[in-house]
Amino acid sequence: RAEESTYAGIVRLVEEAQRARAPMARLADRWALGFLGATLAIAAAAWALSGDPVRAVAVLVVATPCPLILAVPVALVAGLSRAAHFGVLIKGAGALEAMARVRTLILDKTGTLTDGRPRIIAVACEPGFAEAEVLRLAAALDQASRHPVAQALVAAARARGLALPPPEAAIEFPGEGLTGRVEGRAVVVGGEAFVAARVGRPPAGDAPDGAAGAVQVALGVDGRPAGRLVMADPLREDAAAMLGELRRQRIGRILLATGDRAEVARGVTAGLGLDGLHAGLTPDRKVLLVLSERKRGPVMMVGDGVNDAPALAAADVGAAMGARGAAAAAEAADVVLLVDRIDRLGPGIEIARAARRIALESVAVGIGLSLLGMLAAAAGRLSPVEGALLQ
Repeated sequence: RAEESTYAGIVRLVEEAQRARAPMARLADRWALGFLGATLAIAAAAWALSGDPVRAVAVLVVATPCPLILAVPVALVAGLSRAAHFGVLIKGAGALEAMARVRTLILDKTGTLTDGRPRIIAVACEPGFAEAEVLRLAAALDQASRHPVAQALVAAARARGLALPPPEAAIEFPGEGLTGRVEGRAVVVGGEAFVAARVGRPPAGDAPDGAAGAVQVALGVDGRPAGRLVMADPLREDAAAMLGELRRQRIGRILLATGDRAEVARGVTAGLGLDGLHAGLTPDRKVLLVLSERKRGPVMMVGDGVNDAPALAAADVGAAMGARGAAAAAEAADVVLLVDRIDRLGPGIEIARAARRIALESVAVGIGLSLLGMLAAAAGRLSPVEGALLQ
C-alpha cells in the first residue's frame, strides 16, 4: 500500500523531526522564564528609583526573549534542512544537537565501511558436492535474508543461470546465518562457527582467500558440511578520505565493530589508522561495546543491517545507510544517509556543529544586546519609541 512505501516512510520521519524539540530548545524555554523575571525586576527598579513610569515602559519595550525562544529552534531547523541537502536525514533537532557533540565513532564493516557488494572469488566443496550445487543451495536459502553477503550470493547464482527454489521454514539469526529447508533438504548457511555448531564441524580445508579481508560463507546440508564460498568485499573508495575528515573534526576515537573474523577485519581496514577493532561480535555484544564507549563521551554508531539495529538504538546517535540498508536499521537510527556514500557523515557532523554553534552565538549576542538595552532604558537613555526601534 502507498502508506507502506519508502517515500511515505521518509515523509513520516520528516514530520516526526519537525515535531521533536531539542534539549537546547527546551532549556531555552526555561531560560526565557528567568529572563522574564529579570525584565520585570529591572523595570520595577527603574520605576522605583527614578519615579518615572516611562522608564519602566521603555525597559519592557526593549526587552526580548526572542534569541532564546526563536533563534535556537530556527538555527537547528536550518541545520536539519542543510543536512538534508547533502542526503543526510536527521530525525529531529535533538538528534542534530547530539550529533554535534559526538566524540567516538563506531563503524560496522559490511555494507558500511565496505561497498556491501561482495563477489565470489573461490568455492571449496566437500566430497559429493559440486561447486554449482553448493552455490545454488546457499543462494536459495539466502533469498530469505537482506544481508549484503546473502544478496550477493543470490545475485551471483542468478548471474550463472542457476534456478533458485524458494526456501521453506527459513529462520535468520542476525549477523550469524540462516537455517531452513530447500527442496526438502535441511540447509544451514552462514559463518563458520554458526554452521559448525549445527553440523558438527566446519567444512574441511581452507579455500584460498584471493584478496585481503575475504569473507568465507560456510554451508551445511542434511547435517553435514557441504562446502564454503570465499567472497571479497572491497573497502569503499571514499572510506579513507571520510575517516581523515572526521579526524579533522575532532572525532577522538574511531572503532570497527563487525561480526566477521578478526583476520578478515584486519585485512580490510589495514592502513586506515583505526583506534580499535572488535571482531566476531553478535548484535548484543555490539550493544555492549556501544554502552562501554559511552562512558568516554557521546558515541555515534554507523551500520546498515538488521543486526546493527540494537546498537544503533543504544548509541547517542545511530546512523544508518538507508540507500541499500535494512529498514529496521533506518527505523532504529537517528540519522539516515539517503545516498549510498559514507563520506556524507563528515558534512553531516560539520553542519550539526555549525548549527549548534550558531544557536549558542545567537543566544549570547541577542540576550547580551537585550540586557544592555534594558539597562540603558532603565538609566533613561532610551525612550520607549527608541527602544522599539532598537528591538
